[in-house]
Amino acid sequence: MTDDVLHLSRDQVAALLDTDTAIRSQRAAFTALGDGTAELPGKIMHPSGFDDSVVFAYLARLSADTGAVAKIGSVNPGNAAAGLPTIHAVINALDPVTGQLVAVMDGTAVTTLRTAAASAVAFDALATPDSAELGLIGSGTQALAHARSVARVRDLRAVRIWSPSPDRRARAARLLAAELGIPVKAVDSAEEAVAGLPMVAACTLSSTPVVRGEWLAPGCTVVSVGSFEPSRSEVDTEVVRRSAAVVVDDPETAAEHAGPVVDALRDGTLGRQDLIPLGEVLTGRREGRTTERDIVYYNSVGIGVQDAAAAWAVIDAARDQGVRS
Repeated sequence: MTDDVLHLSRDQVAALLDTDTAIRSQRAAFTALGDGTAELPGKIMHPSGFDDSVVFAYLARLSADTGAVAKIGSVNPGNAAAGLPTIHAVINALDPVTGQLVAVMDGTAVTTLRTAAASAVAFDALATPDSAELGLIGSGTQALAHARSVARVRDLRAVRIWSPSPDRRARAARLLAAELGIPVKAVDSAEEAVAGLPMVAACTLSSTPVVRGEWLAPGCTVVSVGSFEPSRSEVDTEVVRRSAAVVVDDPETAAEHAGPVVDALRDGTLGRQDLIPLGEVLTGRREGRTTERDIVYYNSVGIGVQDAAAAWAVIDAARDQGVRS
């Protein structure tokens, strides 16, 4: 390991990867997937036999002039009660020519920021142009990041937020209202957070549905980022059944890992051909929405090319700003 390897802490990553930069990186990631130019090996998600944690490993390469990126980490649901992020990870980036180590960075901040930014890209591509209200399920780090990111692609007028803890959802509402300068209401049920709104983001680790299809208004776009393994389903089968389009980050990955998608494929509600890659929507190869009354569902399990794009955005910003380890 050479002395010029960048070692970037969580705070440094957060400073270098602002919301707009993160969104640009995710648009580039999914566009590359849609064009067929990114390299994306299968990811590893391994539920622990010792507790409720999940270890994961992602590998990807965005382009010829950005090297391979590997991320390893774990999901620890119990952290939420202690006020800690539920996801911790580390990212290594390699030189595109020599394969030498270029950077080691905190993967927790990258994961939070790129996940929310990718959801913003999805909302921008799938939601109706006049969508201006957001329902948030969850009040943790990821939910807050989603509100901030969606506010960069839509002119938000209001947000409703629900999570099981009244104190946490009230605190999150106050924080977002102060940051975004719009009304943010903590509500008493998931249904109240969802009903009648044009955009819904589910950011939980729930293994049982927290968003029900019967609550959704015509034209609603639902984004779920917590259904990242077969045993987790933030949305019920009615969400999938009512959706005119089911969009995913990567069909092969979703068919193996995304709980609602796995269930729908198994019971015949969906066929593999029904899974629409977000990248193909961005590149115009497929349509995600055909009418303003369509309900559209986007399930993100997270894929390595997102980390590759975000990590190289961080590296480029560090080099531009003269950041040194």
